[in-house]
Amino acid sequence: SIERVIDKAADELGLDKVEIRRKNFITTDMFPYTTPVGLVYDTGNYQATLEKMIELGDLAGFEKRAAASKAKGKLRGLGLSTWIEACGIAPSHLVGVLGARVGLFDAATVRVNATGSISVMTGAHSHGQGHETVFAQIVAERLGIAESAVEIVHGDTSKIPFGMGSYGSRSLAVAGSAMVKAVDKIIAKGKKIAAHMLEAAEGDIEFADGKFSVAGTDKAKTFGEIAFSAYVPHNYPLETLEPGLEETSFYDPANFTYPAGAYACEVEVDPATGQVEVASFTCADDFGNVMNPMIVEGQVHGGVGQGIGQALLENTIYDENGQLLSASYMDYAMPRAEDVPFYTVDHSCVTECTHNPLGVKGCGEAGAIGSPPAVVNAVIDALHRGGITHVKHIDMPVSPGRVWQAING
Repeated sequence: SIERVIDKAADELGLDKVEIRRKNFITTDMFPYTTPVGLVYDTGNYQATLEKMIELGDLAGFEKRAAASKAKGKLRGLGLSTWIEACGIAPSHLVGVLGARVGLFDAATVRVNATGSISVMTGAHSHGQGHETVFAQIVAERLGIAESAVEIVHGDTSKIPFGMGSYGSRSLAVAGSAMVKAVDKIIAKGKKIAAHMLEAAEGDIEFADGKFSVAGTDKAKTFGEIAFSAYVPHNYPLETLEPGLEETSFYDPANFTYPAGAYACEVEVDPATGQVEVASFTCADDFGNVMNPMIVEGQVHGGVGQGIGQALLENTIYDENGQLLSASYMDYAMPRAEDVPFYTVDHSCVTECTHNPLGVKGCGEAGAIGSPPAVVNAVIDALHRGGITHVKHIDMPVSPGRVWQAING
């Protein structure tokens, strides 16, 4: 892990582990920033997430907490991790260069029914991320209608137009952007219908809060009235428009999105047994615009839980014949409630993505990326603070047996 290298460099150079990161950050005046491998980070503020983590994690009070742990016979350590990820997979032209045999765009169909209710067909399948909530929220807010009027249809290849799936924190940035583009087409057609019904020029029609209105007047039609007219075209510009109100858009991102964050983990290590307990965990992330704070927080919680499990518990072991020995949960533990703390999670440091219509960056993998090195860094820090300086690294999982063996050389 790069974050383990950063900590080792700080130890060998005698540098503060916060300062070595701060000194090496890309600064806000360097954006857009072209990386050595050719990717372009469009926006970010890594200093802001670092400072927020320092504040929320109360790093200034760490020594006091370390003293309290020492009084109990435990070694307390502080581990840091700063992370960035390429999400919103992916621009088709780029993945083509990398050898992909498909385009990684996504599509959405927005079907407005005669009653004004809406069906949205998407290729991004939900397996717990809350698509049904957030996608409906986006469409409803953009059209000024109730979320209950929006049905999200996914996971059925006989109904959806096209889909490349949910992974790489791409659902909102790619599939969600396709929805926005399809809704924009719906609004554009609605303006043409409204202009005809209100006997006004199309350029004078405004759409806001679920109403098509003539600028500077009180003449208006609701979204429901326009939808009904599209399917009952008694007063309708049939010479220029087809009846119906359904649009499809394909969205191919121009770039990845680049969420980033700063994490702090505190652990207590029992030097007699090697047992590691995660005492606290703080996350400060920049996900761009946040559509639903509760769902974002839940995704970070889940990711950190996975990362803690990877750092402390999870392992696959094969014998010399390739036989998997850790084949059941008798041998391979996943984190339970007692293995994780209550998390402190923040996503208030926002820099909007510049190349998708929602300004979002993705949050699905954040917790799982930032947490494993933070946990391992905290364990090594705890041992060093306890005078056990010969331990330079412990491979994951940092299990009690491995920690005890490292302590006892």
